[in-house]
Amino acid sequence: MKTKFSLTTATALVVANMVGSGVFTSLGFQAAGISSGLALLFLWLLGGAIALFGALTYSEAGVMFPRSGGEYHFLTEMFHPALGFLAGWISFLVGFAAPVAAAAMGLGRYLTSALALPESTGGMFGLQASSLIAIGVVAALTAVHSLDKTVGARFQNIITIFKVVFIVLIVVLGLTMGKSAGLSFAPTSRALRDILSPAFAVSMFFVTFSYSGWNAAAYVAGEIERPQRNLPRSLITGTLIVIVMYVLLNFVFLRTVPIAELSGKLEVGYIFADRVFGNAGGRLMGGIIAFILLSSISAMIIAGPRISKVIGEDYRLFRKLGKTTSKDIPVLAIVVQGLLSVFYIITSTFDQVIVFIGFTLNLFTFMTVLGVMIMRKKRPDLPRPYKTIGYPWTPLAFLVIHIYILVYGLIYRPKESLAGLGLTAAGLLVYAIDRRLRPGKTAPAGGK
Repeated sequence: MKTKFSLTTATALVVANMVGSGVFTSLGFQAAGISSGLALLFLWLLGGAIALFGALTYSEAGVMFPRSGGEYHFLTEMFHPALGFLAGWISFLVGFAAPVAAAAMGLGRYLTSALALPESTGGMFGLQASSLIAIGVVAALTAVHSLDKTVGARFQNIITIFKVVFIVLIVVLGLTMGKSAGLSFAPTSRALRDILSPAFAVSMFFVTFSYSGWNAAAYVAGEIERPQRNLPRSLITGTLIVIVMYVLLNFVFLRTVPIAELSGKLEVGYIFADRVFGNAGGRLMGGIIAFILLSSISAMIIAGPRISKVIGEDYRLFRKLGKTTSKDIPVLAIVVQGLLSVFYIITSTFDQVIVFIGFTLNLFTFMTVLGVMIMRKKRPDLPRPYKTIGYPWTPLAFLVIHIYILVYGLIYRPKESLAGLGLTAAGLLVYAIDRRLRPGKTAPAGGK
């Protein structure tokens, strides 16, 4: 009998995947183009609303099609195996490898700040010290998870609790010990202009990246106890917990640190701690945040190959990724993801990685939510023990906001956005080749 994930574990999976590098690294990039405290805080409220609307809608998708695989499985069932393959293709190339790279880059910056290491090293490929640390962390964790499946399992549950407690502690100490930097959160004409600006739309990529993971439990839907009940509860509960933490955390950052000091900076948590607790406290905080990011990287290195493995089971060209060792470890899938993460670290800046991730992944979350609405009309006979709360307004709001983000991404960050579209289009060619190689030339239906 296979072990199933409980409601508590599934909820912890959502929280653990969401709370990573984004909330400790992206505010500085938002502050570079937006100066209103209200507009910056509204970014995080709006991002939380998007995540919640997505979780509400994905819950319906998950109980209709309770196989593991997330968008890969949902879009195969809702539309066509080709679209499902494209979602899996992007998940394989970008969905986990790029967030691992972003988290590792954030960890590198926090650790160099905490240890007061010089950034310029003149080392391999002319990489900075933070990038070399990032590559080393990815390589080490990739090796660990390729050798022993159970090493990080217990650690992940414990560190999720540590993350929550740590963020609550930051909020409490920031409110009680931090002095106001004078930033106004009042609804002014400047705030409205910021909210309607292109910078606000582009900043949503950073926020949606920070909230990414709200759909984490959907990737293991087939392994959750009583998924018809527990999948919706885990997605919704985990997302609500993170929304509250994120909004309060960013309020504390904005309240205590002058916006000029945040603008364009990656290690905003270190800057906050240095200002509130002094240099020693800032270094300690930077080290703790680096430790938290280590756990996030580890979690994604564990989770990402799960999708690659499913693709390998369904598609001939990727069948080697579906193979496991005697210890049930998909070693090749783990190693390939690690190599892709290193590639992103070497070739991209942090903000390029975030926009690239955001554009490509937003495409498929958009299609999944749209698919739930189409299924209401196309397949009203399907059992739906859970139906989307607030339907049709919650999925409609999700779709409208995503159209807004995607359009502005194409206009104002065309390089990264078009790269994402090009990578997606390349997946069609790979799908066509696999289809020709498949006996009978038929694509998998429902992943079978």
